[in-house]
Amino acid sequence: MFKRIDHIELLTAQPERTIGFYSGVLGFKVRLRDRVPNTPLGPLDLVYLDLGGTTVEVMTYPEKPLQPREPGERLGYRMMALEVEDMDRALALLKASGVEPAWGPIRRETYARAEIRDPDGNHIELRQWLSSEKTKC
Repeated sequence: MFKRIDHIELLTAQPERTIGFYSGVLGFKVRLRDRVPNTPLGPLDLVYLDLGGTTVEVMTYPEKPLQPREPGERLGYRMMALEVEDMDRALALLKASGVEPAWGPIRRETYARAEIRDPDGNHIELRQWLSSEKTKC
């Protein structure tokens, strides 16, 4: 009945900055731009970004200022994770674009892991699987 995760939504007040980061730095491709004219919070602008079969939907309410989330841990969804081919090369590429890891990388028997943040402060895990068997995170 349930097939897959269709997309991940990111709500931002600065859509072009966010789109620039995800497309220019992380390699996502813009698939579609859309506008929903009437929502309970006013118009909603949408940009669908694709990477390796995963879609990130960048959402903006241009007429409704929204407050950022409080920093720190909280219950609920925590972050997205991107699989990378080579952790060291990925981190070097990010550094060349001005993106430093928030922490890591750490290396374990089956994987290497690091975290970065997008321009809005959303955490993004970077994961390199070191063995063919992907174990639970």
